[in-house]
Amino acid sequence: MRRLLLSFGAGLALVAVMGLVGAIALPQAALAQSARPFAVEEVRVEGTQRIDPETVRSYLLIKSGDTADADRLDRSLKALFATGLFADVTLRQEGSALVVRVVENPIINRIAFEGNRRITDESLNAEVQLRPRVVYTRAKVQADVKRILDVYRRSGRFAATVEPKVVQLPQNRVDLVFEIEEGQVTGVRRISFVGNRRYSDGTLREAIQTKESRWYRFLSTDDTYDPDRLSYDRELLRKYYLARGYADFRVVSAVAELTPDREGFYITFTIEEGERYKFGAIDVVSQLRDLKIEELRQKVTTRDGDWYDAEKVENSINALTDAVGSFGYAFVDIRPRINRDREAKTVGVTYEIQEGPRVYVERIDIVGNVRTLDKVIRREFRLVEGDAFNTAKLRRSRQRIRNLGFFEKVDITNVPGDQPDRTVINVEVQEKSTGELSFGVGFSTSDGILGDVSIRERNLLGRGQDLRLATTLSQRRRQIDLSFTEPYFLDMNLAAGFDLFHIVRDLARESRYDQRSTGGTLRAGYQISEPLRQTLRYTIREDTVTNIREGASRFIKEQEGTTTSSIVGQELTYDQRDDRFDPTEGYFLRLVNDIAGGLGDVAFLRNRLAAGYYYPVADEWVANVTGEVGVINGIGGERVRIQHRFFIGGDNLRGFRAAGIGPRDILTRDALGGNEFFTGSVGITFPTGLPKELGVRGTLFSDFGSLRKVDDTGPEIVDIDSIRVSVGLGAVWRSPFGPVKVSVAAPIRREDFDRKELLRFTFGSRF
Repeated sequence: MRRLLLSFGAGLALVAVMGLVGAIALPQAALAQSARPFAVEEVRVEGTQRIDPETVRSYLLIKSGDTADADRLDRSLKALFATGLFADVTLRQEGSALVVRVVENPIINRIAFEGNRRITDESLNAEVQLRPRVVYTRAKVQADVKRILDVYRRSGRFAATVEPKVVQLPQNRVDLVFEIEEGQVTGVRRISFVGNRRYSDGTLREAIQTKESRWYRFLSTDDTYDPDRLSYDRELLRKYYLARGYADFRVVSAVAELTPDREGFYITFTIEEGERYKFGAIDVVSQLRDLKIEELRQKVTTRDGDWYDAEKVENSINALTDAVGSFGYAFVDIRPRINRDREAKTVGVTYEIQEGPRVYVERIDIVGNVRTLDKVIRREFRLVEGDAFNTAKLRRSRQRIRNLGFFEKVDITNVPGDQPDRTVINVEVQEKSTGELSFGVGFSTSDGILGDVSIRERNLLGRGQDLRLATTLSQRRRQIDLSFTEPYFLDMNLAAGFDLFHIVRDLARESRYDQRSTGGTLRAGYQISEPLRQTLRYTIREDTVTNIREGASRFIKEQEGTTTSSIVGQELTYDQRDDRFDPTEGYFLRLVNDIAGGLGDVAFLRNRLAAGYYYPVADEWVANVTGEVGVINGIGGERVRIQHRFFIGGDNLRGFRAAGIGPRDILTRDALGGNEFFTGSVGITFPTGLPKELGVRGTLFSDFGSLRKVDDTGPEIVDIDSIRVSVGLGAVWRSPFGPVKVSVAAPIRREDFDRKELLRFTFGSRF
């Protein structure tokens, strides 16, 4: 019985398997039957709603009267799917008719984003390709999902997820909703280096742009992972080592590993430092017959015996290019031929100057300036059509256009012209906003808490004109200014403009009175040469000494009232610094002269001379020496009034309060100012050891100066022209909220009546 049951069960299983095979084989047989060639007398389209049936027929490779075979049917099916218009397509034979049944893809009614808080709908809409009233397809949706993820990854959010949802609507329409989970910013948890023997991990972390995540980097994105920045870091490492003599250096790999929680990255740089080289023989050779090699050798900054430095090689090429360009050679090719001696560990460099034609400027083409007039850009060029081409002048032209501050990007290239000795200069600019509405807050030891509001347009009507209205309010000063500048007055190299001002200052701490000044200035400045500039000005102002406190010096009480000054002046500046605001090398000289008289109530001659020198003594260590001297004398027996005298102390002599030195009423200790002064400072700025991106630098300084001579006379006046000296330590922090300056200084040489100041602090911000 048991065998019988087993045999019966096996038979049932065999029948079931045969039935399953038959079920599979029947459609195959039917498909084979339908794929047999047949003559098509009619092509019938079913299922269309928005699409015209003729449109469907136009994609078929089979027409009425044709013979349908398997190949044509297959290619027709693929052609219909390739249109993206249909979610499903079936082809079948009904007698002599070919029936095409389609299911149309829906039309997108609306696209929405949910869950996006960090990135706006407008930004995401600009990235996705799908739009309302466009045919919905899964492939396009998945492509847009990838684009959205790329946007979040560029902002450092690699944990972001995007889930597309479809809401069915009548008439075969859908709403497409991208549900976004943004996740946390994917920071850089650790940066490691493998293979570095000469420099520590900490030193190399300072050399690259990507940083490890720290709490104080909350306003920076350098601690979020960015694959493009990682490629840039490889180049920064290469430059760092090549600038220090490691000519064989290479980055073997830069690997970023996402942590299991998808909230951070571990970045590992594998490097090979190689040996350190010095410069060997340095030479310059040229195929240009007109060039004097000895003069060109003086332009080379690389020296035999110095440590190899790829930056110096590049600087030498630029200097040689400028020198050769001054002779009119536009397409000169200077190539450094490297001779590496691995045994002696030297790198010899021969600068080869290839022969090039003398060319002239055919024309200058400018594109990209929508608002700014062409002439605003052209007048900054040191070259004009017809000039001999000069790379040094072209480089300077590019710098002058960038210095305008009107453009986000300035690209200048030169291409061959219509003739072999002609070149065309192409200028491509990208404009940026030049209007500014700023609100400022700050604090300084001199003025206390202050705030300001200003509105400014630096490119008025696209003409390059500068218009500014500003007001400042602090505990000890109130000021309002209106200024206008036309940088090329009457199309000449003459910057002309005017300033109107009203200032009220509380000078109770220094001399127990208030000063109110109202007036205006007409000015005109022009460039004598690239580093030399002169400004001429005429000022008429009304100064009032008022609100004299009880117990003030009788010499101040005598000057109570209002005077009018009519002043003609000039300023001559010679500036060879690499940066006006944060110089690391170079020097400047400045001469200022003012003469008052004529329409005013006062007459005086005032002269000031200032100078400064900056020298890099080591990497990030900059020594500086600055000084200023001034003298003012009354004309025709006139006394110099207190509002025109010099006051020294505070910012120009740290360790002493504002107006802390100089002639003083010994009874009231009120500062009276002086007619002659000099100040100086010797210092050095240095890195503090804090992360470089914080922008904190230290400074060690010694200030010195003196102020003497006052027209008032009396036994109460103490006037000693001794030199005052102070030493101190300070720090400058370029914070995200504005520059912060703090200094601690102590006088080491002073007079008993001088007023000291240990701490000086200044903070300012605009937003």
